[in-house]
Amino acid sequence: MERHPKIIYMGTPEFAVGPLKALLEASYEIPAVVTVPDKPKGRGLQMAQSDVKKFALEVGGIDILQPVKLRDENFLSQLRSYNADLFIVVAFRMLPEVVWKMPKMGTFNLHASLLPKFRGAAPINWAIIKGEKDTGVTTFFLDEKIDTGNILLQKTTPISPRETVETLHDRLMEMGSGLVVETVQGLEAGSITPKPQDTSILTEATSAAPKLNKENTRIDWRKTAAEVDALVRGLSPYPATLTTMETGTGEKIEMKIFSTELTDKKSGKTTITSKAIYVPCSDNLLEITSLQPAGKKRMGAVDFINGHKNLVGDENIRFI
Repeated sequence: MERHPKIIYMGTPEFAVGPLKALLEASYEIPAVVTVPDKPKGRGLQMAQSDVKKFALEVGGIDILQPVKLRDENFLSQLRSYNADLFIVVAFRMLPEVVWKMPKMGTFNLHASLLPKFRGAAPINWAIIKGEKDTGVTTFFLDEKIDTGNILLQKTTPISPRETVETLHDRLMEMGSGLVVETVQGLEAGSITPKPQDTSILTEATSAAPKLNKENTRIDWRKTAAEVDALVRGLSPYPATLTTMETGTGEKIEMKIFSTELTDKKSGKTTITSKAIYVPCSDNLLEITSLQPAGKKRMGAVDFINGHKNLVGDENIRFI
C-alpha cells in the first residue's frame, strides 16, 4: 500500500482552518504547520495566536513554525528536515521561490475566487462589492507572481442578491476544504492536468482584490444606491464600511455601517424619521438599518435614533 504524501501546511486565519481540518480527517500526514508569529492585540496588547496555530495546538502532535523571515536559514533548514512531498498554502504570505520549489510534488494554494478573477488579498469581499453573480474557490500551483500559477481545480457557487461577506466566507471555506483534499487526491493519482489561467475573462473590475484599508472601505455617497449597498454587504460584518454623519449643528459622528436596504425613493435630502435613516445616493435613497457609532456598540437604526431624537427632522444632516 502506497503511503500518502507528507504535507507541510501554511496558513493564518480562520479560513485556513477548515482545509487543515479536512486534510487531517482524510488521514494525511501533516508533521508541521507554518503560520505567522504571535502579535500583540487589543487594548491590553496581549499576545494573540493565529487561528491556524490555535487549531494545531488543540489537535496536538503537530510542530508549529512561526518564522519572522521566510528566507531565514534556520527556518529553511528546519523546513527541509521534514522531507515533505507537498506544501499547501491557504491565506498565508507570499512565499519566496526557495520555499515553494522545495517539495518534489510542488506547492499549491487555495484561493477564494475563480482565478484569474480577483487576484489579491481580499477576493471574497471584492466579488460582492463588484456585483458578481457567482464566485468560487481555486487550487493552483505557486509561481513567481501572486495568484498567477497554473490552475488545478475549481468549484463555483452563486452569490445571492443579499449575500454578505460573512455568509460567503463560511460557504467558500467549506467548499475550499473539500477542494484541497480533492486536489491532493488528484495529484496523488496523477489525474489532474494543470492549466494556465485564462486572462481573457478579466475586466477592469474583476482583475484585482486589493487589501482593504480606510480609503477603499469608506462610502462614496455619490455612487448609486446599489453600489453602496454592495460595498456594505461586501464588508459586513468585518471590517465594515466607514462614513461620517454631519448634523445641522456641525457635529460629526464617525460610524460603521453594517446593513442597508434598497428603496425606490428618489434621491433628495438625508432624512431621519422616528423609525428610519435614509441617505441620498446618485439615484435613490438608501436606508441604513444597522450601524455602530465610534466608541459604541453595534445597533439597529431605531436604537440609534432613540438615542439621538434631536436628529429627527433635521433637514441639514448629511453623510460624507
